[in-house]
Amino acid sequence: MARTQAADYEQRRAAIIERAAELYAERGFLGASIADLAKACKTSKSLLYHYYGSKEDILFDMMESHVQALLRAAEEVASQSLPARAKLTALTRALMALYVGAAARHKVLLNELVHLPPARRRKIVGQQRRLIALVEDILTELQPALVKTPALKRPSAMLYFGMINWTPIWMDPKGPLSPEDIADMAAQIVLDGLPQTKAQA
Repeated sequence: MARTQAADYEQRRAAIIERAAELYAERGFLGASIADLAKACKTSKSLLYHYYGSKEDILFDMMESHVQALLRAAEEVASQSLPARAKLTALTRALMALYVGAAARHKVLLNELVHLPPARRRKIVGQQRRLIALVEDILTELQPALVKTPALKRPSAMLYFGMINWTPIWMDPKGPLSPEDIADMAAQIVLDGLPQTKAQA
């Protein structure tokens, strides 16, 4: 007879993910064993295996849930009828709001993707690329000349992400600047600092 799932099954999985994110961010994926995670969760290895089949399953679920949340937020902003400048600001605020409290998950995503097997790694990368493409579209709205210089689209988007992706590592949500303030600063740098393309010169 199949074992019945507890009513709080998903909540327990989410709690495991949160503890694993902290542990993997601190020690690295390879440096943290299932025994270490069980200790951090104050449970047994056998109970962990009831919720997840392997360390890899935990890592994948952690990364996918984080990237999907970012992608959903970006898609919601992209679907709105906003001017491009307002859209970029709204997107940056939405991403920054998700970064708050997710420093460990984000660090793991940036540093441990290589430890997923190829098929799962491709799935995460595919979601990341959809997120990048949404930013490329907004930047093209801001600077239509990028249509004529497509080689600049991806670097422009990656420079944007290079600026905001590390904020969870250093940002203090309780500091003198709120996450929304920092998001507005980042958007302002892009909005008023995009270089002129040769097509516009």
